[in-house]
Amino acid sequence: MNKFLAAITFISATLLFTGSLHAQPEQQIKTEIQKKLGANAKVKSVSPAPVSGLYEVLVGNDIFYTDASGKYLIQGEIIELASGKNLTEQRQTDLNRIKWSDLNPANAIKNVRGNGSRQLAIFSDPNCGYCKRLEKSLQQLDNVTIYTYLIPILSPDSMQKSKQIWCSSDPYKAYIDWMINGIAPSGKGECTTPLDKNMAFAKTYGITGTPTLFFTDGSRFPGAVQITDIEKKFNSLK
Repeated sequence: MNKFLAAITFISATLLFTGSLHAQPEQQIKTEIQKKLGANAKVKSVSPAPVSGLYEVLVGNDIFYTDASGKYLIQGEIIELASGKNLTEQRQTDLNRIKWSDLNPANAIKNVRGNGSRQLAIFSDPNCGYCKRLEKSLQQLDNVTIYTYLIPILSPDSMQKSKQIWCSSDPYKAYIDWMINGIAPSGKGECTTPLDKNMAFAKTYGITGTPTLFFTDGSRFPGAVQITDIEKKFNSLK
């Protein structure tokens, strides 16, 4: 009986050990690829890709693919021919999504138009030309609440301009005066600002360019989006 139990124990342990080797190839691949990429690129995760035999490698917020040995790094998109779906693009959209509740309205310049029922968050730098173009387009929107989070990332004086705008008696007016009318913000900008918090949020969520827009479903639109695309997105949220 003891020999029988010992045999069962040995077989069970062997199966568990063997299973553990095959259960976590992702970790082995991640270790191997991180070793090859070095310290300059951080491999966040490795997971099975939609195509058998391939694995998704997430480096920062960028998607790559690799084989089971971690020998190759593949850059490109996976298209499902039957449906025509771009699976890589779909996955990237999901990765870029945030929780709307993670945004802190107290750290933003708030502007309410009409009934304010539609909500939009924008990360902007005062020296961003595309942000200025976007602001002119946004003047066409009605029944919207826009939260503008200043992140001074583009120019040496972006921080000073951001402080001057935030610390003014009417931050939204100071922001629009500069972004649309070209009236430079004034004042010393000496007050408590949320700029450090905004920068930390941007780093955490991979916001590396301005403007970056977020909608209440958490979806992200980078760049100076056309007003028609913004309206289309609002309509899809109804």
